Amino acid sequence: MALSVPCYSPSFRKPPEVVRLRRKRARSRGAAASPPRELPEPAARRAALAAGLHLRPFPAAGGRGGGGGPAAARRNPFARLDNRPRVAAEPPDGPAREQPEAPGPFLDSNQENDLLWEEKFPERTTVTELPQTSHVSFSESDIPSSENTELPVDWSIKTRLLFTSSQPFTWADHLKAQEEAQGLVQHCRATEVTLPKSIQDPKLSTELRCAFQQSLIYWLHPALSWLPLFPRIGADRKMAGKTSPWSNDATLQHVLMSDWSVSFTSLYNLLKTKLCPYFYVCTYQFTVLFRAAGLAGSDLITALISPTTRGLREAMRNEGIEFSLPLIKESGYKKETASGSSLGYGEEQAISDEDEEESFSWLEEMGVQDKIKKPDILSIKLRKEKHEVQMDHRPESVVLVKGINTFTLLNFLINCKSLVATSGPQAGLPPTLLSPVAFRGATMQILKARSVNVKTQALSGYRDQFSLEITGPIMPHSLHSLTMLLKSSQSGSFSAVLYPHEPTAVFNICLPVDKVLDMEVVHKELTNCGLHPNTLEQLSQIPLLGKSSLRNVVLRDYIYNWRS
Repeated sequence: MALSVPCYSPSFRKPPEVVRLRRKRARSRGAAASPPRELPEPAARRAALAAGLHLRPFPAAGGRGGGGGPAAARRNPFARLDNRPRVAAEPPDGPAREQPEAPGPFLDSNQENDLLWEEKFPERTTVTELPQTSHVSFSESDIPSSENTELPVDWSIKTRLLFTSSQPFTWADHLKAQEEAQGLVQHCRATEVTLPKSIQDPKLSTELRCAFQQSLIYWLHPALSWLPLFPRIGADRKMAGKTSPWSNDATLQHVLMSDWSVSFTSLYNLLKTKLCPYFYVCTYQFTVLFRAAGLAGSDLITALISPTTRGLREAMRNEGIEFSLPLIKESGYKKETASGSSLGYGEEQAISDEDEEESFSWLEEMGVQDKIKKPDILSIKLRKEKHEVQMDHRPESVVLVKGINTFTLLNFLINCKSLVATSGPQAGLPPTLLSPVAFRGATMQILKARSVNVKTQALSGYRDQFSLEITGPIMPHSLHSLTMLLKSSQSGSFSAVLYPHEPTAVFNICLPVDKVLDMEVVHKELTNCGLHPNTLEQLSQIPLLGKSSLRNVVLRDYIYNWRS
């Protein structure tokens, strides 16, 4: 016996069920009739049309049916008016790659640069199975450079290089013991290796494999195999949890700093005698690049420090180190004399004190000097140096030291207590010294190289794409040597993605040049610096990249194109 439920009607149907029944009846009627008939318009709709209102066309009965004719798909009321299918919906044999879609009026800078890059290098393909890498964004000024047979000099340190080519890199894998030993000897003896323009079978070329081993070598101090000693800026997370027995041992810290000071002094002496072309000092706060006279268009030894802070610059002034800020214009109260030398720190302080006395003299004339609270001297000083504080830790804070002042900078860095962290994972650890040549206390290190073969999608299916990955602190001489090798081994055709250590990108700024150097004399004086003559010629050029560095390089038919 059925139970009676209050307020229940067996004939009641919910609105969705009513609509479903009506649609079912309409489809059944449309399938039975031939041709399909249109549903009669409701009275309300006919009245609205008679009143002049614009309504959508009444749908046909067979619009959704299976037997009716094809009806126009209903438009999504929430879609944009310009929401049309993209070019990707075209058939594969259509001219999708030859006629790219025109950029819209609201195209952002990154898409615009990508279109420029595709138009310049249409042969570029996307590697689908390479390890995921961080996305590199480019500004509006990032456009392909003019064609050239050589790359511009890049003084930034790279952390990773990824070369891709249509020819395999298997010749770079599994070097024989004799080839590895020969490469080490060639590096230590600074042997000049000249390769042919194109190598037919790179895997059988012993000379190429030895030169490849030679180009991967660099020198490091200190050398602690369980700690990543580059980069040092922002490396606390990577060093966290690592064993550091010197962090709480003052005696061990003193020994480490004593050995580091000897190595640092040895490097500077090699630089001064032009037996070392350049080297880097990497601390946990900033990086210093020392360059020998004759490099980067300068006739003096130069040192670039980036990034810096107001406290570091004040400490350098107090030690008598003369320096300049190449990217910052001198402020109003730091006047320059007719001879071009800036005023001393004591003279600047005297001028500042006189300005402070004059700024409050009008209060004494009015007789209210005791009723108005004057700002303290520290607040006035901070307000005047606000622009210096704002540029701290930025590329604009780069400092240039030239000539004999670099020796004063050497002593300052050796005796500077803030050069070493006092807390954290890097506490008590001396700065990292990187050099292309051997020096006292240095350890020979080799960059890591790995080749990968992947499949990339092409118009006719899939094709082989080969890649070579180099990781480690890649200095300018290594980058140039590797590109020279790959130019011969890959028959003048490859592409590369470069990942720079961002704090060192500002080392590519163009410095003021006092006189034009004779390159023949420069190369003759730096003959024994341990670099290949072609590499030395490139490093002697004046930097042109500014605050940026190379990020994308494409070589086609022995012609370079690059983006920074």
